[in-house]
Order: sequence, then C-alpha cells, then structure tokens
Amino acid sequence: MSQHSLSPTPTHSVWDRTLPPRLHIAPGDTVHIECQDASGGQVKPGMTAAEFLTIDRTRIHSLTGPIAIDGAEPGDVLEVEVLETRHHGWGWSSVTPGLGFLKERFPDAYLFHWSLDGSESRSLAPVVLPLRPFLGVMGVARAEDGQFRTRPPGNFGGNLDVRELCAGAKLYLPVYCPGALFSCGDGHAAQGDGEVCINGIESPLDATLRFQLHKHEPLAGPLVESSETVAPDTHGDSWMVVECGEDIATAARNATSRMVDLLVSRWAMDPVHAYILCSVALRLRLSQVVNEPVYTVSGSISKQILPDRALFPSR
Repeated sequence: MSQHSLSPTPTHSVWDRTLPPRLHIAPGDTVHIECQDASGGQVKPGMTAAEFLTIDRTRIHSLTGPIAIDGAEPGDVLEVEVLETRHHGWGWSSVTPGLGFLKERFPDAYLFHWSLDGSESRSLAPVVLPLRPFLGVMGVARAEDGQFRTRPPGNFGGNLDVRELCAGAKLYLPVYCPGALFSCGDGHAAQGDGEVCINGIESPLDATLRFQLHKHEPLAGPLVESSETVAPDTHGDSWMVVECGEDIATAARNATSRMVDLLVSRWAMDPVHAYILCSVALRLRLSQVVNEPVYTVSGSISKQILPDRALFPSR
C-alpha cells in the first residue's frame, strides 16, 4: 500500500471518461491531493464583486485528477476514505445574479472574503463559525460518452455538496468505467445544508484520501458512512444514502426507498419493517438546492440503532 501526491494542476472542469489519468494507484493506496478553490484560482483575497463577475465560468470546479484505480471495472464499488482535510487560511462566498435559492430576493453581485483561523472563523462578526473542511466534489467518470459540466451531481457522485464528507467519513461510489477515474475539488471550509447562496466557504483545500475497491458489488448511487466526529447538527455516525434529481420530492422518495433496500439487503430486515423504521428514524435533509435543475437529498439512519456491520467486508 503506497502513498502518492497529486499537485493542483493541471485541472479539468468536465466529466469525460476519455480523460487520461494523472495518476495510477492500487487499491489500499493513499493519495495526498491538492485542490484549487472552486474558481480555479481566479478569486484572490481582496478581489471586488465587479472583478468577480469577470472570471471565466468554464473554469468553475477545477478538479484534480483523474486517478485510475488498478482493477476497477464497471459493477465494482470504489471506497474513498477521507483521512484528513486542510484549508489554506482564507476563503470566499458570493452572491451571483441569477443563481442561489433566493435569487429573486438577492439579485445583486456580492463577494465576501473569509479569514480562516484553524478550526474557526470570526470574519462574520459577531458569529464564531466552526470550520469542517470537506470536498464538495468527489466522483468517478460517468457511464456516458462525452463531456459533461461538473455542476449537476448524479449517481456517479460529483458535485454532491454533502457536508458530512469531512475527515473521518467514507464515500462509496459505483464504478462505471475501467479504472473508475476519480476526481475531486470544490473545497469548502464550511457549508450549511442547501448551500443556499450558491457557495459554502470556497477555499483551496488539501485532502488525504485512501482508496479501496470492492469487486462485483451492486450500488445504485453514492453511499456515505459518516463519522461521529462531525458536528451534532449533521448526520454524524450514520449510514447515509445520497440521491439527486430534478424534483426534490422524487429525490427524497428515492433516498427513502434506497434506505429500505439497504436495510433489507445488509441487515436482513423485512421490507415493511424497514419502511416502518425509516418512518420513525430516517433523517432526510437537503444537502444542496442551488445546482439547478438538480437537487441533492441525503437520508441517514444512525449507526447507534443498528448492529455494527461493514457493508463491503471483502477487499
């Protein structure tokens, strides 16, 4: 099991299964990955809102990768364990005309600069904001041929903006092409559920990730094993399914159905009992509501009420 490093450049801002890998690794390897901020390094401390409006939007989500995992094939599951994340001491958030959950109420451009001091920021006085850095984008190459912008997430992962994916969490993704071709970026030093103004605290971010491969394991979409070390107001120490779709209610329904399937397949519950358990214990949240027309819903059940289980025990 080797350790590798991947610099923040060159980047890519599309999903494309024909992109050549920047790195080849074996299952079990660890990679220290440096990621630019969501603007691809265009936003700088002190930039004005007027200058922000002139950045090249095709460089949004400048991702680091792809990383090819030896032996990964369609039908496998890629496990990505987040070992460590580190911000660079600064970040930004914006209001962009025509974007955001309240775009009619806030039509004017605005750019806010954050100073990040270790595990907190006091930039937005009198608030003392805890920081929990995570990667907003983690995904594998899509099944389809062609180039696809990174803004919409999907069953391949991508721009999920699930804030529970901080250090200690694991992300499981279905593999759709040889090598999986994993890429990541869009670092957030902090983010609320929904990411309602269009940004978290956008920040350059270093992440150390460990990759495992689970052969011939069916998985319909992203699955998160969150850590007990995350904030009390998040889905801590839980199994979480992530669903994306153009209709919030449909995405929530699909997340609920996937959780029922998970309880049936991994804990041998009767389907109707799993359904009842979801009704009394499932937590449904809007992880992001601003990547229109696609929304992200996460549904979780605490590990504390289920027998301890490794969902993918084989290596």
